[in-house]
Amino acid sequence: QVQLVESGGGLVQAGGSLKLSCVASGSIYSIGDMGWYRQAPGQQRELVALDTRRTTNYTDSVKGRFTIARDNDKNTVYLQMNNLKPEDTAVYFCYANVMVLVTAKRTKFWGQGTQVTVSA
Repeated sequence: QVQLVESGGGLVQAGGSLKLSCVASGSIYSIGDMGWYRQAPGQQRELVALDTRRTTNYTDSVKGRFTIARDNDKNTVYLQMNNLKPEDTAVYFCYANVMVLVTAKRTKFWGQGTQVTVSA
């Protein structure tokens, strides 16, 4: 129905920057919330940043360092990550709450995840 494809992960030294991108495609009527979650080894998945179309929300540990942005015309959400720290190392997952065209139902979708590794 709907696919989310992430890109932009990789290996970076502490203090460096990365930009993640996520494109949604498929049977999309509209997209509500879009955002990013992350999961470190042995940890639960946690919210990193969320764009509700009206507001943006960040987990405390990334405030002032990460910026979420979206391009609604392209069904794309970005995460600019600056001043990265080793504790930011995780698999980052894109999330979108989509009104699916073929089902006329709002459904949550996830990307496959992209690895971000920050070395000390």
